[in-house]
Amino acid sequence: MPVVALTALVSMDHIPGTEISLTVPYAAEGPGPTFNTLGEVDGEPVVDVEGVPVDETSGNLNMTTVSVRSNMTLAQALGRWLTTDDTLVPIEQVFPPNRSPEEIQESNQQAFTASEASATVAAMNYLDVPIQVAVVDVLPDSAAAGHVEPGDVVTAVDGAPVDMPGQVRQQVQAKQPGDEVVLGLERDGERIDRTVTLGEHPDDPAVALLGITMTSEPTEDMSVEYNLTDIGGPSAGMMFSLAVIDKLSPGELNGGKFVAGTGTISEDGTVGPIGGIVHKVRAAEEIGAELFLAPAANCAEAVSRDPEDLVVARVETLEDAIEQMENFAAGEAVDTCTAS
Repeated sequence: MPVVALTALVSMDHIPGTEISLTVPYAAEGPGPTFNTLGEVDGEPVVDVEGVPVDETSGNLNMTTVSVRSNMTLAQALGRWLTTDDTLVPIEQVFPPNRSPEEIQESNQQAFTASEASATVAAMNYLDVPIQVAVVDVLPDSAAAGHVEPGDVVTAVDGAPVDMPGQVRQQVQAKQPGDEVVLGLERDGERIDRTVTLGEHPDDPAVALLGITMTSEPTEDMSVEYNLTDIGGPSAGMMFSLAVIDKLSPGELNGGKFVAGTGTISEDGTVGPIGGIVHKVRAAEEIGAELFLAPAANCAEAVSRDPEDLVVARVETLEDAIEQMENFAAGEAVDTCTAS
């Protein structure tokens, strides 16, 4: 009977007849789905470039993700630890206790939108295409509500011209909550100024918040849109940027090979580190990728589980990523990650 009772308890998520939870305070991280940024999802291009001729592409440029499982019973957690390569991490690393699930989802979505904007900026800078800052959304009850509208183009902050979202953020973050900022906007072809009193950031009342999400778009008759949903965080940035460049430049950036990768992207083309890279490398192996582009700061971790049929290349910038793909396709030496 004690054994039967214990078996029942480790497989239950709550005590029968009560709302007392029996789930463990851990989450399991493992390989998530991958998406070919040169391909389609739900009948639409993952990266959709319109308004200009687009070059033919082939092969793959797959962005990789990490799956997260939470609300596990003890039996489920033990099962994942014993029978998979998943990593068990404290639940607060994934879901901070002082934030609601809705706040976490919104934060992840904002980070994803910011990564899309940075990917466009980095790609346009690489291709020498002029860009501008477009407002994607205005947060309800924020400082910008009633002053700024989705679709506005931000042309200046306090009289200083801007053409990248990072410049707007930098100007706002240099101020205090309660300070005023003058936004130069273009709306329906008309130039207007709006004075906004900045609010407080919900995570840090000492940080000023404008309350808009922004993207970057070419000033030419060209649009770049990203059609992935239900994905959060900034780690797809580099792969998005590479897909945009591949579609707007002659030839095949990947040499027709199956390339996967991960990494944040800054507006200046710097590739930054991400979390869960061992699972992303494993996901790439499982789908048959030949080359994996890994941020330099993640290199040791990326090869810590000794991938067998996958070359893991070390990249610090967008230019590095393109060079490593060219070298791999040509059969030349690649700057690979090492465990030390």
